[in-house]
Amino acid sequence: MATATVDRTRAVNRRPMSRQTKSNIKWGLIFCSPAIAGLLIFTAYPVLRSLQASFTSGTMLTPGRWLGFDNYADLFGDSIFWQAMGNTVYILVWSVPLGIITALSLALLLNLNVGGRSVYRVIFFIPSIVPLVASAVIWSYVFNPQYGVLNSILERVGIDGPSWLADPDWAKPALIIMAVWGVGNLMVIMLAGVQDVPVQLYEQAKIDGAGVFSRFRHVTLPFMSPHLLFALVTGLIAGFQYFTEVFVLTSGTGSPAGSTMVAGMYLYQNIFAFFKVGYASAMAWVLFVLAAVCAVIVFRTVGRRVYYGGN
Repeated sequence: MATATVDRTRAVNRRPMSRQTKSNIKWGLIFCSPAIAGLLIFTAYPVLRSLQASFTSGTMLTPGRWLGFDNYADLFGDSIFWQAMGNTVYILVWSVPLGIITALSLALLLNLNVGGRSVYRVIFFIPSIVPLVASAVIWSYVFNPQYGVLNSILERVGIDGPSWLADPDWAKPALIIMAVWGVGNLMVIMLAGVQDVPVQLYEQAKIDGAGVFSRFRHVTLPFMSPHLLFALVTGLIAGFQYFTEVFVLTSGTGSPAGSTMVAGMYLYQNIFAFFKVGYASAMAWVLFVLAAVCAVIVFRTVGRRVYYGGN
């Protein structure tokens, strides 16, 4: 019986396409051609061109000569690159977990049956829709050690606030605070996940005597695991691309003392300040490989424990 079914399926697959099907495919490709052309010209070609450039000594003005893996060898011997990678990993390791915890906590609070929930949801979501440049400019005033809002609040409670972006020890924590402040988009995703948890399971857990934290651990977290995995993977990828905020806050210098020199900033400097396109392209591909490896590790470890409904 199974063999006959397979034979019938193969026979159906070998049937020639009808005229209507061919027409649908043709017109579908015609209407999709602008998007396909844009993808090939503005995405696929630059990616392949950067890979080719990473093996050359090319600059913004000259194609350069073939170097093989020299750019990659020089990159791994570059102390500034390692400093930038260290700063990037530091910000990533702190901002991603804190962002997920903050977004999940806000989602749980905003899911409570209290008056004015819609207003609170809008208030917490607004920071995520503010343009990155504008929010960075605002935070530059917040972190100002002389007249900044944050130090003024700390002074009122008897705490002598740090210099923040002017202090190498506090510059990265300032960037982490700013990153956690803009978790509105992630909060909405978490809120949608919290609302998808079956209410019946909470009721059954209450009947069985489960407390608040027990219900959160054994009911909420399993159903939220796909959303948490999504937040973790996208946060890792975004962390390796971190650039705009630190560029605005430090005027593209990575000061003070290189404490905010992240990988994206160093890549930008090599292209637009030093015109070393080949070297910067090699750096971009190293970052791509690192982000891909981290994503694969997360899927192979954390991803196996994700609960997908009835699976």
